[in-house]
Amino acid sequence: MKVTVLVGSKSDLEIAEKVRARLSEFHVPCEVHVASAHRNPDKVDRLVRDPTTDVFVAMAGLSAALPGVVAARTLRPVIGVPLHRGLGLDSLLSVVQMPPGIPVAAVGLDAAENAALLATAILALKYPELTTALEAYRAKWREEPAPVPGSSV
Repeated sequence: MKVTVLVGSKSDLEIAEKVRARLSEFHVPCEVHVASAHRNPDKVDRLVRDPTTDVFVAMAGLSAALPGVVAARTLRPVIGVPLHRGLGLDSLLSVVQMPPGIPVAAVGLDAAENAALLATAILALKYPELTTALEAYRAKWREEPAPVPGSSV
């Protein structure tokens, strides 16, 4: 069981670490790699061929090509995290508007933790022990609702 996170730039590592942190709560192994679809295509290809990865999370800003490039090279699930650069609309649309036949699951701008939770839910289909952990996680959220982003509460 493993999730591989690819980011297009070293400046994206802080957000990628949020995926790793959330996955560690579920004891899901995670590797994070800097591999740009444009600057390091051979490295992207090599990482996508890793047979031990069950789910990929790919994050990028601006044109956000990385999630689509990963999805084009694998049949395993790919979760795209559009990164907020400028308005963020360009990366959001790049991730959600994949061509037919090359699906990418998309979460919100900078929503690394949701990507980790979605990856865990996907893994739970194969590893049922994660279902129990996800149920406990959601029960905790029902007891203590998450603060609304940007609020002072």
